[in-house]
Amino acid sequence: MQYPYDWVRAVFQSRPNRFIALLDIEGETVRAHVPNTGRMKELLIPGTVCYCSHHPGTTRKTEYELRLVEYNGRLVSIDSQLPNRLAREALQDGLFGQLEGVSDVRSEVTFGNSRFDLSFRLGDQPGLAEVKGVTLAREGWGYFPDAPTQRGTKHLRELIRARQEGYETLVLFVLQNSHGKGLSPSRDTDPAFTEALEEARAAGVRLYALRTLTNLAETKATGLCPVALKGPTDEQRNH
Repeated sequence: MQYPYDWVRAVFQSRPNRFIALLDIEGETVRAHVPNTGRMKELLIPGTVCYCSHHPGTTRKTEYELRLVEYNGRLVSIDSQLPNRLAREALQDGLFGQLEGVSDVRSEVTFGNSRFDLSFRLGDQPGLAEVKGVTLAREGWGYFPDAPTQRGTKHLRELIRARQEGYETLVLFVLQNSHGKGLSPSRDTDPAFTEALEEARAAGVRLYALRTLTNLAETKATGLCPVALKGPTDEQRNH
């Protein structure tokens, strides 16, 4: 995805609530919307350089939208809407090599008591996909979630049921932190989600992790990386 913004460089000061950040822009403190309700404690640290889009003269509550954060010399997208777009493009473009013949990709589809990010067809087989944006990385490895997610666990249970009813089912983790070499569930953060993810894989739900690279011009998918439910091996971490 290419960015149409004239970026405004800022310095992060604080986050008074999930939706608002206070930023220093050329010596002035401004309020910016945070398009991600995750904790992101490893990213949003006072003094961190970040980049905003500016939307003056609109009906928005804030003129600024915090979209990119510097982390260990690279940019991380914190936009929670971006992973769905990247996952949809990757699915349509055949980036998931084991899923040839995908067609009729749609967004926001209801199954059972849940609304899923994507639906599709794989030949004559219907399919459902849930997309998870990943910003948390530790020692070069991505982890999800960074806060407990009952909704995420519920979606995994619904995917298991859909799989039992004959659907192709996917969980697509999009690593918004380009340091990530792979993905594991954050067991210490949400053991229920981790357990449900293990059960989903055992039931035949496919798990993929999509690596991305972000600069001021674009965020783009660069390929797949491992999903290690028990955590990365030394070889995976050092690859």
